[in-house]
Amino acid sequence: MNQLTLILALLSSYISLIQSTPLNYSSIFSFGDSLADTGNLLLSGALPFPSIGHLPYGITFFRHPTGRCSDGRLIVDFIAEAFGLPMLPPYLARGTDFRHGANFAVGGATALDPEFLQEIGVGELLWTNNSLSAQLRDYFSASLFLVGEIGGNDYNYGFSVGKSMEEVRSYVPNVIGAIATATERLINNGAIHLMVPGNLPFGCSSVYLTLFGSVRKADYDRRNGCLKKFNSFAKYHNALLRRALERLQRKYQRARIIYADYYGAAIPFSHAPKHFGEITFKSHSLLRGIFFYLH
Repeated sequence: MNQLTLILALLSSYISLIQSTPLNYSSIFSFGDSLADTGNLLLSGALPFPSIGHLPYGITFFRHPTGRCSDGRLIVDFIAEAFGLPMLPPYLARGTDFRHGANFAVGGATALDPEFLQEIGVGELLWTNNSLSAQLRDYFSASLFLVGEIGGNDYNYGFSVGKSMEEVRSYVPNVIGAIATATERLINNGAIHLMVPGNLPFGCSSVYLTLFGSVRKADYDRRNGCLKKFNSFAKYHNALLRRALERLQRKYQRARIIYADYYGAAIPFSHAPKHFGEITFKSHSLLRGIFFYLH
């Protein structure tokens, strides 16, 4: 069972804790990349990995592929369930009932526009031109807007073409600026409740451990075997993001901006993977601090 599936299962139990203070959301609109995409990449036909249209994708819950980059549900599915709303349909699913919201996330999407990524030499790797700004629309103030997770692919593309840590780090402020701008645009268009997730500890990702493995033991965290420099990079992104969101919260007192700490929720699985060999809906303690209300 993969780490993300465990996180999702635990998240569903945690969200039930906040239902004691119902906020009566009538709909949810989600933006982001493959961590939030409920089928847009598959429906678009622009599929770099046709395998997501086949099993084992979707096997653990839906029993068939749905276009989610997962063997089951995504965090946004659990959020919708916790608020008594149906799972968000992808906006490309024509003829679907969107009265309770829609999902505009697209697998492979970036926070930055394709033009910027072309300029820095990583544009040829893009799966889609549906950047964060392209996903934004005007919606209702009674909705919960999930802005991300987004930004991880901006870094994945950079590292994949051999950009140095310093080069990729240099455009983190641009990524944060794009996320903050998108969040601010939503607020200016009437959004009140916004949740903005940070990056996962991708130094623990099997892809990063494979592609960027080191012969130096000092490059690995002794507690979990993760690559320290990439986890430090994720923390840097998250720190800048939280500061940007705090500035927005001070500027827009009527808004309710929530930072979702994906890093903090995921890292315990790397510290003690054997402890999480079984999914349990009682193990919600790890996720008590995943959401930070910034006002």
